[in-house]
Amino acid sequence: MARTISIGAQGYEDLRANGYFYVDKTGFVRDWWLGGDSVTLVCRPRRFGKTLNLDTVRCFLSSEFAGRGEELFGGLDVWADPAMRGLQGTVPVVALSFAKVKGATLDETLAGLRRIIRVAVDAHDYLRRSDVLTEEDRAFLARVSDDMPAEVAVDAINQLCSMLLRHHGVAPVVLLDEYDAPMECAWTHGYWDGASSFLRQLMNATFKTNPAIGRGLITGVTRVSRESIFSDLNNLEVVTTSTPKYQTSFGFTQGEVDAALTEYGLAAKHDAVRDWYDGFVFDGHEHIYNPWSVTKFLESGGFFDAWWANTSGNGLVSEVVRRGDGDLKSDFEELMRGGEVSKVIDEQVVFSELHTRPNAVWALLLAAGYVTSPGSVPEFVATTPRRLRLTNKEVELCFDRMVEGWFGEAGSEYDRFCRAVLAGDAEAMEDYLSEVVLACASSFDSATRPSERGEAERFYHGLVLGMLVKLRSRWSVESNRESGYGRYDVALVPTDGAAGTDPAVVIEFKVFDPRREQTLADTVERARQQIEDKAYVSGLVERGIAAERIRTYGIAFRGKEVLVG
Repeated sequence: MARTISIGAQGYEDLRANGYFYVDKTGFVRDWWLGGDSVTLVCRPRRFGKTLNLDTVRCFLSSEFAGRGEELFGGLDVWADPAMRGLQGTVPVVALSFAKVKGATLDETLAGLRRIIRVAVDAHDYLRRSDVLTEEDRAFLARVSDDMPAEVAVDAINQLCSMLLRHHGVAPVVLLDEYDAPMECAWTHGYWDGASSFLRQLMNATFKTNPAIGRGLITGVTRVSRESIFSDLNNLEVVTTSTPKYQTSFGFTQGEVDAALTEYGLAAKHDAVRDWYDGFVFDGHEHIYNPWSVTKFLESGGFFDAWWANTSGNGLVSEVVRRGDGDLKSDFEELMRGGEVSKVIDEQVVFSELHTRPNAVWALLLAAGYVTSPGSVPEFVATTPRRLRLTNKEVELCFDRMVEGWFGEAGSEYDRFCRAVLAGDAEAMEDYLSEVVLACASSFDSATRPSERGEAERFYHGLVLGMLVKLRSRWSVESNRESGYGRYDVALVPTDGAAGTDPAVVIEFKVFDPRREQTLADTVERARQQIEDKAYVSGLVERGIAAERIRTYGIAFRGKEVLVG
């Protein structure tokens, strides 16, 4: 009989006590402990078992669970090691999670962090009755509250570790889950400096200048640059998806997925499950699956959906892709067609560079699991281009929904624009683009100053390219491709070929230039003239598409004004 699947249960004790579905990852506890690193940061995409693995470490080490080793770990990987059995339940553990710290303001985030620190201290309330505490210790604990000053919050875990060491005679382990969640919100909502300053001090006091700490284990999605919050942590061992450690400790392997499918009577869906949810690669170890998606698939009785993509956490990725330049949009066009791109990846994510440095975007996308890099990791990671592709069908569907979300802000179905393009209805195209630009485009996006004109043109290029992605089942959506005597901005190439009837489309974008034109109509004419002068349609004709099937459009922008012709 198949085990009960408890969706959302992240507590190891609860899973084991109730016999719920669980894939044995306890070997991570052994591997991490025997690795001997002082402080370890493990980066994996969201919903990849980071929280459960940290709680497994807590349940194994913490003196709170002393004497329950056989009950909680009997028959599992870590319990097969006699030395590890002797360690169980002998170490004090401090556990924190920043996963829910997602304030829209700096004050909200700092309040959330104070609350989490206070809860972590209160979990060891028995210390207040300990004979080893001094009056200074007790006075410090009395100051730890939800509204404690920043200097108390920053030093609280450091002081707690000192008290635990003196009380237990064993240096404590500090576990911190989803350390980068507040950083993402800080960058998104514009209070980066204040949040990074507090977190830098907290990390330093907790993991660096803390003589009482035994080990530290931190998890997150991204490897935030050392300059941001890890500037003083030279004792930090960073484990990313390119690092030869813990490759199968987070996520399900092919063997684990196959065993689960058999247990739940779904083995016949093996190939479809692989297409939807396989694709993650950790240090060259391929066929890693997202645990959340597989578990939801099993629990639903075999229903396919973008389970991982439907959970929260797409906001940052959506924003950086939406605001990306024309080159980024062009790369995504290739990825959405099932192709690959080649990029040099610096795995340190520098949030301040996400809008200015293209490789920073790819580092974020790789760390977050939206793209994957098949094959072995190059010897010189920081300088060698790596092949990137969309991770799987689930991620592809995720980006489809992202695009719909961008243009849903305009208040109407964006496929109306696609129908107008194919029908040759320039007026309807113009009406809809006007709605979208008014709803979605910022003043920067629609800039008209000479220094900003090129950036604005790239924005509009990406805007239209994104809307046309929905057509890719019957058209190849291409951008910046050579044709005739130049490169067209966007083209729709019908996949039914020379014998088909679907129309082909070529689009050229221009931002109004008062040095050249008097009206927006002049700008449209300049765009159309470029299509003719550069013979952009010739490349389509060479593919066998009859000239009468090819439609051409010039799209002109001035601020938030749009004209199509």
